[in-house]
Amino acid sequence: MKKREKLTAPLIAVLLGLLVGMIIVIASGKSPVLLISAIIKSFCGFDILNPGPINPRYFGEFIVFSMPLILTGLAVGFAYRTGLFNIGGEGQVMVGALAATVVGILVPLPPVLHAIVCLIAGGAAGALWAFLPGFLKVKRNISEVVTAIMMNYAALYFCNYILKALPGSTQTRTVDLPASALIKSDFLKQITNNSRLHWGILVVFLAVIVYHIIIEKTTFGYSLRATGFNAEGARYAGMKVERNVVYAMMISGVMAGLAGAIMVLGTFGYGRVLNTAENYGFDGIAVALVGGCNAIGIFFAGLLFGLLKVAQPLMQSMQIPKDIATIISSTIIMLVAMQNGIIYIMNRLPKKKENAEKGSEQA
Repeated sequence: MKKREKLTAPLIAVLLGLLVGMIIVIASGKSPVLLISAIIKSFCGFDILNPGPINPRYFGEFIVFSMPLILTGLAVGFAYRTGLFNIGGEGQVMVGALAATVVGILVPLPPVLHAIVCLIAGGAAGALWAFLPGFLKVKRNISEVVTAIMMNYAALYFCNYILKALPGSTQTRTVDLPASALIKSDFLKQITNNSRLHWGILVVFLAVIVYHIIIEKTTFGYSLRATGFNAEGARYAGMKVERNVVYAMMISGVMAGLAGAIMVLGTFGYGRVLNTAENYGFDGIAVALVGGCNAIGIFFAGLLFGLLKVAQPLMQSMQIPKDIATIISSTIIMLVAMQNGIIYIMNRLPKKKENAEKGSEQA
């Protein structure tokens, strides 16, 4: 697939997904302008229906919603590029959040250092939770899909048990983490009109850069990709296939664990006892797919899905069902999965046009 086609096919899928959403809105008796208005306002805070000052709070919240999606997308994409399918991102997000919470509450440290240690703990917890599926795959040839998805449920109940046992916890949340452990920012809050935007955005940027460097620029990344492409060929070439599989899963788990950590340390400031999964890990699969498992592509795909999520309350306020955003997301995913067909049509149209022109000249 050519580089131009890799960029064009997902873009066409996004535009067609939005078109399908507008058609459904029209069929429901509403104006598609309301849908467009909700999306634009969620993105930048400008209301095209009632023009006035831009409210940067909307932009800040849009980024907050997007950050964990980008990280879980990177987690899924990294595993996929190395021949693995990390469907356990949901559990890795939970244990990452748990580790950050436990260290934040129980380990007193100076400011800045405390937050860094909490982030490291979150990433390490995600790596450890991803270790078992990778280990069982290389030692017992058990599919990482089976073990990872089972561990999602184990993570939910394990994390809830530990969180409730922490000092001062209720049935729904822990005590507030100390300020030294948080990555909240008064500066970012001020420039975005009291949004929850925090320094986790730096973690996201760093993760995107590290992902790109490891996968595209290092011999280690090449060996990981070679293992995923042809394990026996990689083994014949002297690469340590079993080690690479475990390392790839653990690196993937680090990124998912960081997603949980930044939500605790930046967005909420306390640990949450969840009744059910929040689907960040599963949404990461869609983000990775739409982004083509490329670091930059995943970054923009995460922003797209974050925008559709944060736009749902505005849609409801405009009497547009919030499920429209889900329909748009699902359509985009389906079309990206069919991108080979889109590329085929793209390549056929110029040929048809050329044949038609030749026919008219001969006539």
